[in-house]
Amino acid sequence: MPKLDPTFSAVAAAAVAAVATSVMLNQLTPRITADTQAITGGNAYAAAKTQPVWAASATGRVEPKDGEVRIASQVPGRIIEVSATTNDKVQAGDVLVTLDSEDLDEKLLAAQSEAEVRVLERDEEPATGLALERRQAEDALNVSERALFKAQRAFDAAYVASKRPGGNADDVKELREKLAEAKTKVADDQKTLETVLAKAGLPLPTRLESSLLVARTDVAQVENALDRTHVRAPADGTILNVWAKVGEMASPSPDASLVLFGDISSLRVRAEVEERDVTKIRIGQRAVVRADGFPDKDFEGVVTQIAPALGSPRITSRGPRRPNDVEVLEVLISLDGTPPLLTGMRVDAFFRHEASASAQTSARQ
Repeated sequence: MPKLDPTFSAVAAAAVAAVATSVMLNQLTPRITADTQAITGGNAYAAAKTQPVWAASATGRVEPKDGEVRIASQVPGRIIEVSATTNDKVQAGDVLVTLDSEDLDEKLLAAQSEAEVRVLERDEEPATGLALERRQAEDALNVSERALFKAQRAFDAAYVASKRPGGNADDVKELREKLAEAKTKVADDQKTLETVLAKAGLPLPTRLESSLLVARTDVAQVENALDRTHVRAPADGTILNVWAKVGEMASPSPDASLVLFGDISSLRVRAEVEERDVTKIRIGQRAVVRADGFPDKDFEGVVTQIAPALGSPRITSRGPRRPNDVEVLEVLISLDGTPPLLTGMRVDAFFRHEASASAQTSARQ
């Protein structure tokens, strides 16, 4: 009997095995396809779930709707009262911190006395026509501006008193309304004066009228300086943290913030997308946010803003997730509803793949 070549025998065996495998696969393919259709029911959403869901991921941090605002004093001074406390709900203009203003009170009295003398001198000169109309408009505006300053001081005093132990907040609402009315009156009188000044043929101010204008300007400057000794809330929102302490010196520096403020009626996430993933992000894209503090919850949101340029990362990454020298793109995600996340909380953001997002949208409909 002739002996077979071992190489030929191995090749022949491999060929037979390949043919047998091909036959088995051809028989099983229809069955696998049928089983898959039976499981998914032909549902496009279920089939899409087998595809990659996340187009990109990024590290992020939770912040208020308009971001955190670090409020510092506009002028240097000694802190004499702190009205703000953490978690306080405040309105625009509410006093948060009060600085010492004793020396300014004396300057205000001197400036007001000087202005009164200048009024008496000016009134000795008669005025007619447009000159009289201008004088009356200037006087009306001056009266409303001084009334606004008094209304502001009355409101500030009542608001600060209401924040002290045992304070009463009943008068605050009424004084807030009076303050708003005073502001409206100043705006109306300012428009009236501007209309008069725009008329043709208006004569130049006399020497005494100019002296009075300078004196009234001095009064306004002292009043503005007094107002700046009150650190106020820039808008309606919540006090997130308070660093000011009575007796300390406040300074107009971004490194000497007194209060941390923000509007937490809604939250957003500032995420840092790596350079390699920037082309996968777009405005209106849906995203999922996950936090270690809420391991069993996903928070939905939508991309509302994308930075126009790359920058260095500012959110510290935990673990070997990202090199320190990578460039990132800041992306803002507006969160749906009112999630229980805390501002400053570190989170992970996952941006949905376009196909997955479309499939989920269709499934919900």
